[in-house]
Amino acid sequence: MMADNQAIGLSPCATPGTLCVLGIDLGTTSVKAALVIETEQGQIVAQSCSRETQAQADSLAAGAQGMEQDVQRIIKALNECLAAFPREHLQRVSRIGISGQMHGVVFWKTNQGCKWAKSGTGHTFQPGEVSHLITWQDGRCSSSFLSSLPQPQSHLSLATGFGCTTIYWYLKNSLRESGFPLDLLPEVGDPGDIAGRMSHDWHGIPKGTEVGIALGDFQCSVYSCMTERTDAVLNISTSAQLTVPMPLGFQPPETPDSLSAVAYFPYFDGNYLAVAASLNGGNVLATFVDMLARWMAELGYEVLESNVYTQMINAALAQNDTRLSICPTVFGERHMPEQLASVTSITASDLSLGHVTRALCHGIIQNLHSMLPFQHLKEAGVKRILGSGSALSKNEVLKQEVEKIFPFPVIYGKDVDAAVGAAMVMLHRR
Repeated sequence: MMADNQAIGLSPCATPGTLCVLGIDLGTTSVKAALVIETEQGQIVAQSCSRETQAQADSLAAGAQGMEQDVQRIIKALNECLAAFPREHLQRVSRIGISGQMHGVVFWKTNQGCKWAKSGTGHTFQPGEVSHLITWQDGRCSSSFLSSLPQPQSHLSLATGFGCTTIYWYLKNSLRESGFPLDLLPEVGDPGDIAGRMSHDWHGIPKGTEVGIALGDFQCSVYSCMTERTDAVLNISTSAQLTVPMPLGFQPPETPDSLSAVAYFPYFDGNYLAVAASLNGGNVLATFVDMLARWMAELGYEVLESNVYTQMINAALAQNDTRLSICPTVFGERHMPEQLASVTSITASDLSLGHVTRALCHGIIQNLHSMLPFQHLKEAGVKRILGSGSALSKNEVLKQEVEKIFPFPVIYGKDVDAAVGAAMVMLHRR
């Protein structure tokens, strides 16, 4: 299990009177936590930690198109993150901000979703009577099924993997009378509002600590880095998003356009973001690595996927250009669910690992550009792009392709992530 722990010197969290907030991001592949403190100079990330969840679950009910995760493994990774922080720092936490996957759904029995247990460091909690997490990547809701559902009273379209559509799917496929169970939906509050207080101490975090309402991981990622309205944010982790703030006072249309590649996501203070939200990002590269490793295994050679990834990136760095063209939409797109991946312009001279990897990275960025072109960013007044996300930060080839396709200055942020953003929201929303 991969871990990432970072800290700065003697944390000011230990200084009396300093506001210290914990941010948590429950991501698709990993859990992240960040301790953010407020000083006279601004916000400082005192310490951060991440753990891969390895939560992918096999489910007969899910079928070939299903995508479910084991909640037990996610919470195990979260507890490991918190256990990695110094206890004396966690005792200073006064608020907790939470972010995570925006479109999935998990079910639990009333008053039985969580159970607390004493440990050597106080209390930890474990999932109780809960279902698997049906993630945003779930593909069970076909286009025909989606078209049979009531039209949303929103400017955003329905898509497979959204919690509401998954609930409809379960209702139909369990032969119960159709009708959306509104009582399952949470009460909507403003970002930064307090959802409640900790009922127990947790890894040293005091009982009674305020917990904010859940926030979207995408909005939190943007919040952690966007400082000017002329900034565009490009995030590539499991999936990929390119976003730009809409003008003050903008209101989205009252009805959705299911064919539009750009959606308008609600942001803070009544503002909106124009977002090209692609389902194809780092997961495409991970699929390619897995394919290569499987091929090698079939040929009788066992290789580590991490070594495969390193070698293919090095090969692509030595190959500056290629005529090979890859449309990388192996997971489809919400506005074009039927468009899958393809490879064109194949020649005998462009079949090396370097050519294919270069074309794949180019395709991921070109796909985003087709959804939200450079010209649209320019018309919106964009002056620079802020690059973030684990898949982008560790892939020099992706960075090169971003700078080729989007001719803006690109700034790569070290501490740009949803956990930091969630903590910052709780710092600012007093």
